[in-house]
Amino acid sequence: MSGSYDLIVIGGGTGGNGVARMAANAGWKVASIDCEPHGGTCALRGCDPKKMLIAVTEGVEWAANMKGKGLEAVTSVDWPGMMAFKRTFTDAMPSRIESGLEKAGVDVLHGEVRFTGTDSIELNGETLRAKHFHIATGARPMTLDIPGEEHLATSTEFLELPERPNRIVFVGGGFIAMEFAHVAKRAGASEVTVLEMMDRPLGPFDPDLVAMLVQATEELGVDLRTQAKVLSVEKRGSEYVVTVQRPSGTDTVTCDLVVHGTGRVPNIDGLNLEAAGVEYGRRGIKITAAMRTTNPAIFAAGDCADSGLNLTPVSALEGRVAGKNLLAGKDAREVNYPPIPSVVFTLPMVATVGLSEAAAREQGLKFETHFEKTDDWYSSLRVGAKWTGFKVLVEQDSGKILGAHLIGPGAEEQINLFAMAMGSGQTANQIKAMIFAYPSYASDIGSMV
Repeated sequence: MSGSYDLIVIGGGTGGNGVARMAANAGWKVASIDCEPHGGTCALRGCDPKKMLIAVTEGVEWAANMKGKGLEAVTSVDWPGMMAFKRTFTDAMPSRIESGLEKAGVDVLHGEVRFTGTDSIELNGETLRAKHFHIATGARPMTLDIPGEEHLATSTEFLELPERPNRIVFVGGGFIAMEFAHVAKRAGASEVTVLEMMDRPLGPFDPDLVAMLVQATEELGVDLRTQAKVLSVEKRGSEYVVTVQRPSGTDTVTCDLVVHGTGRVPNIDGLNLEAAGVEYGRRGIKITAAMRTTNPAIFAAGDCADSGLNLTPVSALEGRVAGKNLLAGKDAREVNYPPIPSVVFTLPMVATVGLSEAAAREQGLKFETHFEKTDDWYSSLRVGAKWTGFKVLVEQDSGKILGAHLIGPGAEEQINLFAMAMGSGQTANQIKAMIFAYPSYASDIGSMV
């Protein structure tokens, strides 16, 4: 480890690794630092391992939906086996990523980092200097400031559970809570409770489709409580008692595990950004469209920055822009966000891209709302799916798609096609004129616009 670099990248996930490789391939002397094994949240503690668990529970869902339709199967989830399956991916990733960085000429380092000046950091008691820095430290679970908060398990810990608890409470009703609640219930947990303090879970998603997901979630056997504010968590022996405030009064839930699912905030608290002259706010590090911070020699991208949606592909895009500008020595590129799709990987899945009805109205746009439940469509009947539907907003004069919102099997791929259509400016009539492979989920799109 040398004490001086052209570039030090802080964070070994999606928003940082690409920048480190770009600079190293250009002949820069580069170090990449993470307090965890390299790979980031998505590959090691989030998107990818989560979907491997979901893949196992999809088998349970498929068997349930096909019961009485010719498939007779008794399914159950072997929790340790499912976790071992997940590790076939996650265990190999850090060494693969770190060896790739090293092959590119990057020094791969580990430890907690704090800035000690505008061009210096402290790592494991040693001072390192660099001409440039790139910060991509991601996000962490938000602090709840409630008694007993230390008893809450993180999503990372849930993904590493050696055995499945029988009674689980999820605090919050966002992506993490809803997806993991579905996994836990299909994996055989007897009591799964989701406590959401707002009127409904998944606030950014279409309320009509979320209402369908709520029905599906309750039908699965999950106890989903809204307007439920968690006041405290108390450990009593091997159990936890969660005290909840609701409009009807105070209640308690007893369980074997309490999981933090209320959302995440920028992971920047320990960086001592003030010493680097880097400004930040509640939503993260302040950056320009070129991904440059208030210190011109320091860039930032991904969930730690006050920028685009906190999604892996977004951090990758921002990282590419930051890397281009670092190598150019000027703001040669700016981030131009295309329509960005987002998916909740519950079963059924809920997907969205573009404007909601409320946002479109607030902008004064004139549009038609195409909203339909599709449980009687062939694509749903074929797989025994009960909770399926769509809502698509089509601008009246131009015919362009303003927003698309989907629920049901295939939604995670259909929404990508909507994003492509919106990004290229295709109209509803142009989409209707396209010929898709049939029967397929994609072939339904023409009937949605």
